[in-house]
Formats: sequence, C-alpha cells, structure tokens
Amino acid sequence: MTQIGFYHLLRLPLEQALPRLLEKALAAGLRVVVMAGSPERVEHLNTHLWTFSDESWLPHGSARDGEAALQPVWLTDADENPNGAGVLVLCDGAAPAALDGYARCLDLFDGNDDEAVASARRRWKEWKAAGHELVYYQQTESGGWEEKARG
Repeated sequence: MTQIGFYHLLRLPLEQALPRLLEKALAAGLRVVVMAGSPERVEHLNTHLWTFSDESWLPHGSARDGEAALQPVWLTDADENPNGAGVLVLCDGAAPAALDGYARCLDLFDGNDDEAVASARRRWKEWKAAGHELVYYQQTESGGWEEKARG
C-alpha cells in the first residue's frame, strides 16, 4: 500500500510549498511526478520551478520539454509515470486512477478553499477504505509541516 500524506496549505500557497517538498524528495534521491489539474497549471508550475529562488535549482520537465525518463521531477496533468517515480504529488484536486508503483503520495490542498477541503476529505475516506496508510499534515505559521493525524 502507498503512504499518502495530506498537506493542508494554510500559510503559504502551493507555489511556495511545492518547491520545498520537491527539494526534500530530490535530496533523498527520489524521483517525483507532480500531477496538476490542467495543462495550463502544468505550464505555470514548469515556469515557476525554474524561477522560484536564486539560491536553488530544481531539475524538472513536462511534455513540452520531453525526455520524460531523464527528468527527476515530471510535471503533468495526465495519469502517468514516465520517469519511474516513487513519489506522486497531487495538486488542484487531481487524483490518479490507481496508486500502484508509488511508495508515497503527497496530496496538497488549499485550506482556504472550502471545496478543496471537502474534496480532500472525500479522497481521505476513499483511500482509507482502500487500505492505504494516511497521514495528515497541517502547515505551520513558518510554512513547515506538523503531523496532526494518522488514519
């Protein structure tokens, strides 16, 4: 079963939280697929990850860049794992048909959006019923993460 972490964004938006999480995954030697809600969102994140910090560099790509198998972080709006990633990051309420092949899944949702929170709760119930290990993290004042619950 896949360990699924629900990341409740409260202080920092996705554009600030995502790069930090990706840096940690890459530092651990992991490959990542980021599944966004639309092609436009993929392109926005693709551009953002190149420019989010002068002190950091996150190697990544999308269908526009090609060579998926070579990308340590693959950005997509499709249900795919072309870079052999062990980590799946979901944003914008995106959800794969299955989590097979992923050791970890990070479900990032906007805690200031009632619809996004309700959708995350539905995914929690579905994935709990499917037998996945669930962990709920809430964003702290400083933008870090505090574990609040396990399911």
